[in-house]
Amino acid sequence: MAKISVIGSSSMDLVVTSSKRPGAGETVLGESFTTVPGGKGANQAVAAARLGADVTMIGRVGDDHLGQQILRNFEENHVHINYVKPVTHMESGTAHIVLAEGDNSIVVVKAANNEVTPAYVEEALDVIRSSDIVLIQQEIPAETIVYVSEICAKYQVPLLLNPAPAREVEESVIANAAYITPNEHEAAIMFKDMSLQEALRKYPNKLFVTEGSNGVRFFDGEQEVVVPTYKVEAVDTTGAGDTFNAAFAVALAEGKSLADSVKFANRAASLSVTKFGAQGGMPTRREVEEQL
Repeated sequence: MAKISVIGSSSMDLVVTSSKRPGAGETVLGESFTTVPGGKGANQAVAAARLGADVTMIGRVGDDHLGQQILRNFEENHVHINYVKPVTHMESGTAHIVLAEGDNSIVVVKAANNEVTPAYVEEALDVIRSSDIVLIQQEIPAETIVYVSEICAKYQVPLLLNPAPAREVEESVIANAAYITPNEHEAAIMFKDMSLQEALRKYPNKLFVTEGSNGVRFFDGEQEVVVPTYKVEAVDTTGAGDTFNAAFAVALAEGKSLADSVKFANRAASLSVTKFGAQGGMPTRREVEEQL
């Protein structure tokens, strides 16, 4: 069983569905509202656990009712929460999501996720060192990502960086990461002085750019490779990227080839969009393997 540590955000998603996305200053009538557990870190932890990995989440929640719901959801999905501690007198992180016109728009309020500091992560150092792979995203402080990249490099633990939400990334983090998985928008921000083709060639078998319905692009040392995605009827695209990253990490930790790992991740991500909610559609291992 692959042993995976996920260092990142845990939040509650507040989801509105509407036939139309409002413009600036505009009010529209929505169709439904619901709350579902989310946060990029939590999503990836739950997705990896459903795919059969032994997953430890390293993060923070608030000492509010949302935090209690987030912790219960981890337990229900068999994610270890020894290192998900509530922050006193602080609210849990939230994501405010509008589903409209076949896509999503998201505003994230980090709140307790800002307390995922280097000092806090250090408490979980033994777990990190014994992991087959570590996943990290960018809804936590930038200095924490730098710190995690350094300790993963020091202890030779592969680090998968999902650079979302988009922001500039320290060169040292790029150097220390084993795998980097931006979408096209995030890649343009990370490598603003290079074309996509130049960036792919600079980081062969490290940089994997997700291109939505087109698939995933990387450079294998000789040529650009595009691993196509799977066509499905999308219900909710929220969490598709998180499912991809979790599945990619699970496959890599199990020793699959890069191409097979991407294929496995694409299949898992495609299944995730067929149901409502970031975690609602995340598939089990059996569901993915039956569809491959």
